[in-house]
Amino acid sequence: MDDLGTERRLAEQGGPAAEGGPVATPAPAEIDVAVVGAGQAGLSAGYFLTRAGLRSGTDFVVFDHSPGPGGAWQFRWPSLTYGKAHRVHALPGMEWAGGDPDLPSSQVVGEYFRRYEEAFDLRVLRPADVIAVREGTGGRMRVETDRGTWSARALLNATGTWDRPFLPYYPGQEGFLGRQLHTAGYRSAAEFAGLHVVVVGGGTSAVQLLMELNEPGGAARTTWVTRRPPVFRDMAFDEEWGRSVVARVDDRVRAGLPPQSVVSVTGLAATEAVLAAQARGVLRREPMFDRITPHGVAWDGGRTLDADVILWATGFRAALDHLAPLRLREAGGGVRLDGTRVVKDPRVHLLGYGPSASTIGANRAGRGAVREIRTLLAGGGGGTGAAPGRSVPAAVPLPAR
Repeated sequence: MDDLGTERRLAEQGGPAAEGGPVATPAPAEIDVAVVGAGQAGLSAGYFLTRAGLRSGTDFVVFDHSPGPGGAWQFRWPSLTYGKAHRVHALPGMEWAGGDPDLPSSQVVGEYFRRYEEAFDLRVLRPADVIAVREGTGGRMRVETDRGTWSARALLNATGTWDRPFLPYYPGQEGFLGRQLHTAGYRSAAEFAGLHVVVVGGGTSAVQLLMELNEPGGAARTTWVTRRPPVFRDMAFDEEWGRSVVARVDDRVRAGLPPQSVVSVTGLAATEAVLAAQARGVLRREPMFDRITPHGVAWDGGRTLDADVILWATGFRAALDHLAPLRLREAGGGVRLDGTRVVKDPRVHLLGYGPSASTIGANRAGRGAVREIRTLLAGGGGGTGAAPGRSVPAAVPLPAR
């Protein structure tokens, strides 16, 4: 046996080299705040933490499991150009000048996020998967990742929904002989050339994909099915409208129910492109089918429809599995919040969940959450008996905008 090598390995692991002694695991690195996720909400939180006087990498760490900057945008299908995408709102502290409408939105937004991280020295740790957050010692939380373990006094969770695509079940689904995929796996319309695609879902992604699939070189035919008739709104989706939407979504979250989809509250934007697609018959909606057959879909009345592909544009669910050890969910299935603060555990804030799921909401939520976190760290409220830690700078005011 190579004793020198053994001693070296033990030293590297932080354990004793004494013969027969147990190998001690390194103590978790202590920080004030863990930020999980580096999308719009996570970067906004990082910005406000730095403005509050906390230092990235020392007082707080931003963890991101993605390979690069851009949040969920980096995974969007390549043909979703910036000109076709939802409006992207500026992150706090840095103007958003937009980008080339013909470039992929993943590229445009990813570059903006990269510049933002550098400008505010956020030092995002990536790729880093947060595996579990558990109760630690001294009122702290134990943040376990594939890059090590941290001990945090507060946690800002901004993991979004991209990692949890939602696929509803319908009888016969497993026997379908064609192809089934979720929008998370969609790449381009060209792979469906000459095929009949059934698009399921009533959200913006379904509308975008229907329009793209019906462009030259795309599907031979599309059929759109939804549970409820879609509502198109010819109105400005401005900040005032956004505030009213946030208030309506907030009611469910305060009740501890799973948040409803944003589009169920906002409706669909009746843009010029959408109106043109409606005029061409591209957005003609059918009621939801009742079951899936080996060769297509069927309704209870006896109607059947052959299909080559079923494309599920059925949205996503909040990625909160890593928080399961903290037991934050209510009997209704959701996490009850007061603003962004979890009622069951005031050390935890959920950003991008429920009313803060929009880009406008994420910015506002980040600022409010950091204000509450500062109070918590200073020992002024909340928590579950967290032990005092480093003092938090009190002379640095948070910006008004």
